[in-house]
Amino acid sequence: MTTLQLLPDLAPRLVSWRRDFHMHPELGLQEHRTAARVAEVLAPLVAEGMKLRTGIAGTGLAATIHGGRPGKCLLVRADMDALPILEADDGRPYRSRTDGVMHACGHDGHVAILLGLAERIWARRHELAGTVRLVFQPAEEGPGGAAPMIAEGVLEDPHVDAAIGLHLWSQLPAGTMGVRSGPVMAATDQMDIIVAGCGGHGAKPQETVDAIVLAAQVVNGLQTLVSRNVDPLQPAVVTLGTINGGFRHNVIAPEVRLSGTVRTYAPEVQDLLERRITEVVEGLCGAMGGCGHVQYTRTYPATVNHEGMTRLVAEAGRTVLGTEGVVVAEPSMGGEDMAYFLEAVPGSFFFLGAARPGAAPGAPHHSPAFDIDESALPCGVAVLEEAVVRFLADPEPWLVPGA
Repeated sequence: MTTLQLLPDLAPRLVSWRRDFHMHPELGLQEHRTAARVAEVLAPLVAEGMKLRTGIAGTGLAATIHGGRPGKCLLVRADMDALPILEADDGRPYRSRTDGVMHACGHDGHVAILLGLAERIWARRHELAGTVRLVFQPAEEGPGGAAPMIAEGVLEDPHVDAAIGLHLWSQLPAGTMGVRSGPVMAATDQMDIIVAGCGGHGAKPQETVDAIVLAAQVVNGLQTLVSRNVDPLQPAVVTLGTINGGFRHNVIAPEVRLSGTVRTYAPEVQDLLERRITEVVEGLCGAMGGCGHVQYTRTYPATVNHEGMTRLVAEAGRTVLGTEGVVVAEPSMGGEDMAYFLEAVPGSFFFLGAARPGAAPGAPHHSPAFDIDESALPCGVAVLEEAVVRFLADPEPWLVPGA
């Protein structure tokens, strides 16, 4: 079966929904139209008895479908927010109509897939034992919607036993998916650094402490942390993304501000880098007569897949896409707040191919030219449906302890 043959009755509506969301993108915690549209599409199912909770963490929604018999509860999550990116004008009829805001990461497709799954599961609810909770989450790109939704009870009433989610992936062809047990996406920390010296005239450096020179030493010093402090077998990234300071060509700057990101998998590496970044900044600046201050903020934890739930997702994928359609995913140093769901309950987060088969990988995520092969949408619905049905039919084999 080709991807175009999957769910032929549903596929056109998946494309229509996805393009509608794509044309009307909204930033994190501002997804008011998106949430209203989700509620509108689900309204016929709500009229038939499906439970829909709105306004969770501001704009989040959770649809609950009870099966015909008691059983476990499985959560399936999709994120809804877009990015502050101006979309490339390449003639696509569904280009963003909001200047400077774009679905450049596939979340529009995630929402469409979850709406399709809602219809499919609702239609066969009487044959299922247990409950399915479909979570439409705000603000994955920031400041993060998963943790607030959990705080507002999205994992309760009934208690959620496991969770799955997907991400459309431009590095894999449509009709395939990537799965991986254990760490699959990184913890994402943020560092904000102030380097302070003493400003003055550019012709009299001896009377100053040049904050730009201090900052240059800090930049170089931080680049040694991964290569000389972290175990080479442990993944880690330290990136400085901004540097701002100075007034004009003949003024020695009194202060420079830098910011960056730190990506890790292992908690001990995360702890090491937080400590060493502060030591390097304060030590280098102090040695040169200035001072340095680091504000280190931990944002999303690492996304760690449970072994049993990952087997479930892989087997569902092989059933729908064939053995050759399921590959071992490369771990990513990108971050995901799906991590909070997977910290709370066993679960798995997988990558759904969205590049055109046979073509080179498309524009990367967060690019102004990002797009997906829309034949991936019915693939996502079909794989998730198969995973839901398998889990509720016999949950225990998938919930065995594991990473």
